[in-house]
Amino acid sequence: MDMQKGNQTQVTEFIILGFSDYPDLQILLFMVFLCIYLVTLMGNLTILTLTCIDSRLHTPMYFFLCNLAILDVCFSSCTIPKMLSIFLMDNKRISFVGCMTQLYLLMSFTCVEFYLLTAMAFDRYVAICNPLRYSVIMNKRVCALLSANSWVIGFLDVLPHSLSISYSSFCGHNMIDHLFCDFQTMLQLSCSDNFAIKLLMNTLNLISAMVCIVLILTSYSYIISSILKMQSVKGRYKVFSTCSSHLTVVSMYYGSAIVVYVIPISESAKSVHKLLNASYSTLIPMLNPIIYSLRNKDIKAALKKGMEGRTGG
Repeated sequence: MDMQKGNQTQVTEFIILGFSDYPDLQILLFMVFLCIYLVTLMGNLTILTLTCIDSRLHTPMYFFLCNLAILDVCFSSCTIPKMLSIFLMDNKRISFVGCMTQLYLLMSFTCVEFYLLTAMAFDRYVAICNPLRYSVIMNKRVCALLSANSWVIGFLDVLPHSLSISYSSFCGHNMIDHLFCDFQTMLQLSCSDNFAIKLLMNTLNLISAMVCIVLILTSYSYIISSILKMQSVKGRYKVFSTCSSHLTVVSMYYGSAIVVYVIPISESAKSVHKLLNASYSTLIPMLNPIIYSLRNKDIKAALKKGMEGRTGG
């Protein structure tokens, strides 16, 4: 399955090892990740459906929430189906093109989520700090531009990383000790000089992350200042509750990213790291719709109305 390139053997496919060291756990892992995938699809598709059919949800906040729901479906669909085939059918082979495509999409969706969460923080800032001008500032054109920019910039940001790793040489080393084609894992697998790629990746990622973090923190500094100026405790609670879901998702997303990508993992804890990385890319897309629905009266009301209408029909 390899082709000759000079004196080297260029890999044309990879073997994703997954948790091959634990053959007795394959069925259990299949069931767990299948349940995660089904809940992810059901939760995010429910939010998309409710937002489309209920006119009360035709607001900027729910427009961005729909974008996040679409992103979460794409994110989980990028990795889980292949993971399920590995667990159930021991189908560990993936083509070079398939691996590079998965790697690019996974990084792109991760980056898009950073920008979408930043856009949602700006939306909350305008809603709370400039409520009288909210509909003017956050008009359809602005929302569409913020959303489109998040997707386009997210996909463009990771293009240099993907092209760099796709043109690297793997010299016959095709065993991926992971559950999918992760950038860090592929970088370690490559036998090319990856110093420039690592420097490029770390620089661009740091700049993107810092820009998003600064914008989110700036938005919430103004939001907190506005909340503290309110006289009514009930008013403070109501305003804060509209931001709590977004804050929870942001904290969970950035916290998980730090654990997975920043904190060094020893060789003996590689299985734990693989599980953490898999959880990062599968659990967050599942939890997002749950977090946004638990304390959201509008979504609960829309769901109740939809259920009543279905029962009545």
